[in-house]
Amino acid sequence: MDYLENTENTAGYAEEHPPRLVWSQHAPEVYKAMVRLDAAARKGVDPVLLELVKIRASQLNHCAFCLDMHSKDALAAGESVERVLQLSAWEESRHFYTEKELAAIELTEAVTVLTDGFVPDEVYAKAAKHFPDEAELTQLIAAITVINAWNRFGVTCRMTPGHYTPGQHA
Repeated sequence: MDYLENTENTAGYAEEHPPRLVWSQHAPEVYKAMVRLDAAARKGVDPVLLELVKIRASQLNHCAFCLDMHSKDALAAGESVERVLQLSAWEESRHFYTEKELAAIELTEAVTVLTDGFVPDEVYAKAAKHFPDEAELTQLIAAITVINAWNRFGVTCRMTPGHYTPGQHA
């Protein structure tokens, strides 16, 4: 069956498309390096903030696999359903987030969507204000960069969402 067909299964849902490629099996050293990079990038970043950043970047990149994973991880870690759901409309739902979280979310958008070719000075300045420790800001930028790389693998290889269990990683 061609995965682009829109056929239904017995429950009435569209059929799940198979992944195009299980990249981690074909490039295991790259996968292992990504796992190490991810671990290094998350050091010193608040775990709740980290999941918000990963969810927002994954929303922008349309990475269903990463959205599934990081939404489940956030909820399992105690994040509220409301904050996870409102993240896609954070500008209208600012009152759900701290000013520091908002600065990180805005920086995530600027780093993820480089349509102007750069991160605007005002976005960077706001992030630097809320992350005055340059090491912490650097770790945040690294975490944003890494989730964008994971998203590109997920979207390109059409990794299938819906099978992730919190506590296990890709």
